[in-house]
Amino acid sequence: MKIKIFFISIVLIILFLIFKIYFNEDNMKPEDFKNKEPVLKIEKYFEGNVEAWGMLQDRKGNVTRQFTAEMKGNFENNILTLEEDFFWKDGENQKRIWKIEKLDDHNYLGSASDVVGKAKGVSYGPAFKFEYELIIPFKGRNIKIKFDDWIFKQDDKVAINRAILSKFGFKVGELTVFFKKN
Repeated sequence: MKIKIFFISIVLIILFLIFKIYFNEDNMKPEDFKNKEPVLKIEKYFEGNVEAWGMLQDRKGNVTRQFTAEMKGNFENNILTLEEDFFWKDGENQKRIWKIEKLDDHNYLGSASDVVGKAKGVSYGPAFKFEYELIIPFKGRNIKIKFDDWIFKQDDKVAINRAILSKFGFKVGELTVFFKKN
């Protein structure tokens, strides 16, 4: 009986790994956008005022919340300070202040009061990938959610952001944001 349970466990682990590899949304790499236009440098795009509109979807794709946001960035001494004010349609307002350090032409490290550890950013061509864990309120308590965040510059004024939210490696939602630089 123990051998049967052992083999069933092994089969389940293998099936889980195959499922994770096959459905892994991390196949796209920032380097895939090398030498493509228009080039997104977040320290330039987010400097000054930027407006945003977005929606949050659950894992099934249902829109659960919508918001507008006002952002103001300042780039000084290789650090982008980005103040974000979110106005959710349900009446909640949120503020986040990012400190994003430009390490070199392609790599960034970011922090904010509700980010666990450091956010890691990589930029090539029109794409910027930002990975981090964010503390969010959920059913009366705070939980950590992993964000796999991609921003794609469309032109000098417009960028589109898509983030996959996950917990324990499983997708729990998506965030879509449209940015317009003033």
